[in-house]
Amino acid sequence: MNGIGYTIIGFILITLGTTLGSALVFLFKKINLKTRVIFNGFASGVMLSASIFSLLLPALNDQSNNYLPENLKWIIVVVGLILGFGFLYLLDKIIPHIHQDNNFEEGIKTNKISRNTKLFFAILLHNIPEGFSVGIAFGVAFSTNDLTSPLFLSGLMLSIGMALQNFPEGAAISLPLLEEGFSRKKAFAFGTLTGIVEPIAAIFGLLLATFVSEILPWALAFSAGCMIYAIIEELIPDSQNENTHHLGTWSFLIGFVIMMILDIALS
Repeated sequence: MNGIGYTIIGFILITLGTTLGSALVFLFKKINLKTRVIFNGFASGVMLSASIFSLLLPALNDQSNNYLPENLKWIIVVVGLILGFGFLYLLDKIIPHIHQDNNFEEGIKTNKISRNTKLFFAILLHNIPEGFSVGIAFGVAFSTNDLTSPLFLSGLMLSIGMALQNFPEGAAISLPLLEEGFSRKKAFAFGTLTGIVEPIAAIFGLLLATFVSEILPWALAFSAGCMIYAIIEELIPDSQNENTHHLGTWSFLIGFVIMMILDIALS
């Protein structure tokens, strides 16, 4: 299989993960606290591992960054990381949204947007950088002009990691919506819809990285910054419930290790 095949499969996987997770709404009525903590811990572990091994390290080692001396290339990665972190922080302060686990509302205050829409926006805030990161990873591979490059397999491993993370996330979206009064079909549709944004963001990241190779280290670090902000702001706090925080801690480690193995040992 060449790079195009790996890319298509990767884009399908990140969408399928959320869809399959959202489909759990047809099997269960609610998600208990322990399960939610485990889901959030696992997702944060996968995302942090992907940020380090699939984004930050490739950004530091990227050969297209030839406009700075070797000993100063880290500056671009640091700046890109801060920009990505700040960008998602800015969106967090502007876009009206509600965090499901603690019912905390952020963004510009408005009554013109429904509560359900605000719940939907909360998920989109970290799904977009996830998809963008996958697209960037495949764009790095395409920029080599070699469809047999091992970098395509690295992109696929990142897609698998994101799909693993998206499965519990899909359930964490659809099941609480069922508790909010949604029908099973509507809760499933909303959960699936939040996943569709990922391949769209991935396509954008792919095109950007493929045709503007000079910004690859910037884009990789920017994606990592966005993902790390989502981890710190939402996933880790939601995995540290007072009575079940050890479950979140161990599931974080499991997610981190699985993603690390996918990225290092299998690519």
